[in-house]
Amino acid sequence: MTTAKQTNGVTDWERAEVEQANNSGLSPVVFVHGLWLLPSSWDQWRKLFEDNGYVTLAPGWPDDPRTRQEAFANPSVFAGKSVQAVTDHYLAVISGLSKKPAVIGHSFGGLIVQKIADKGAAAATVAIDNAPIKGVLPLPLSALKSGSPVLRNPANRKKAITLTFEQFKYGWANNLDEAEARELYDTYHVPGSGIPFFQAGLANFTFAGDTGVDVKNPNRGPLLIIAGTNDTTAPVAFTKGSYKKQLKNPEVTEYVEVPNRGHSLILDHGWPDVANPALSFVKRFL
Repeated sequence: MTTAKQTNGVTDWERAEVEQANNSGLSPVVFVHGLWLLPSSWDQWRKLFEDNGYVTLAPGWPDDPRTRQEAFANPSVFAGKSVQAVTDHYLAVISGLSKKPAVIGHSFGGLIVQKIADKGAAAATVAIDNAPIKGVLPLPLSALKSGSPVLRNPANRKKAITLTFEQFKYGWANNLDEAEARELYDTYHVPGSGIPFFQAGLANFTFAGDTGVDVKNPNRGPLLIIAGTNDTTAPVAFTKGSYKKQLKNPEVTEYVEVPNRGHSLILDHGWPDVANPALSFVKRFL
């Protein structure tokens, strides 16, 4: 397995993306993936945004392997990644940019981009089927079932968890046929850290917590939240609940629902239906 060199937690390949972005003179867009994916999950989106005049970056979570093959060769590398640790990693990457970027995130990445925006580090933010920010109270049964591979055992907090195909099909590909679900699973799915699920699930029972966001922060910048209406992992209750909280912010806060889409909405055949509203929003502010 190859090992990426790091300086202050930022790898050489991430620094190379930052340098390329700065040298381009273009406005940057940073993509933040969620659990059970790698940065390559954004490849189609990166091409779309680059074709529209942006320079893009897709950093990893701390210690992310570069390939799916490497991920399964050493799955323990994913364990122990908290929401705040991942947020801090992306902030470290963003701090090297000469221009404030737009940030786009999916799932737990959708929560993390709201935390990045809370630090005043985003020119515009798009959160897609995001994990709930602290204070969002509904916890639908579908989300509990999707999270059960992690949440059913407290010891999973410190582990890396791999989904079976049946678990992936329920939580991610419930809107897809068997062939496309299998293709996405075999192409993109990797182990994921258990900690974020416990942090999100227990957020409203603790005073502190990694999922907290200051929704009134005037430095947050404009925010768009996109929801897939058939998502079982991050149901509309999460996205709409986050949107209602974020409406307290003086900046632009908008919400879009994409009908009949599950958690795989950034990956599957319908990804342009999600990417184009995100692109239109970013174009208004960057």
